[in-house]
Amino acid sequence: MLSKVEFKQLFDNYFDQIRSFIFYRCGDTDVASDMAQDIFMKIWEKREQLYNSDLKPLLYKMANDMVVSNYRKVSTRMDYENNMRYQNNSPLSPEEELHFEELASAYAKALEKMPETQRVVFLMSRNDELKYHEIAGCLDISVKAVEKRMSAALSYLRNELL
Repeated sequence: MLSKVEFKQLFDNYFDQIRSFIFYRCGDTDVASDMAQDIFMKIWEKREQLYNSDLKPLLYKMANDMVVSNYRKVSTRMDYENNMRYQNNSPLSPEEELHFEELASAYAKALEKMPETQRVVFLMSRNDELKYHEIAGCLDISVKAVEKRMSAALSYLRNELL
């Protein structure tokens, strides 16, 4: 069981490091501070199940998971909002407009049903225009894993949208 003193010591030793780690991954100081606080709140809530052996790896794992989860939520929301608007200034015929709406709906549904690991890589590549090695660094996976997930995501979309 993690005592109050041990928790305070853990917080004092690692809060700034965890916040910096999150900041380097997301680029927003406010979000990084909020996530770091959430991580320590979770540690406090689970203190009876934890022992002060070495919680540093757990803190970094939780931070990484939280960054990926937050990225996924924000990316999916932004993707839906931004990519569902038709960018062409010329007026659409009713038939073209209907076709566009159907395609947009099918795309949104396909993204929702796509396996999470593939969706994250796909959205990071297509929406954020990150290179495979950048995605690999963000997700702590190999470039080959990114290539495999991207290939699977494209294949999945091809099958769902055709």
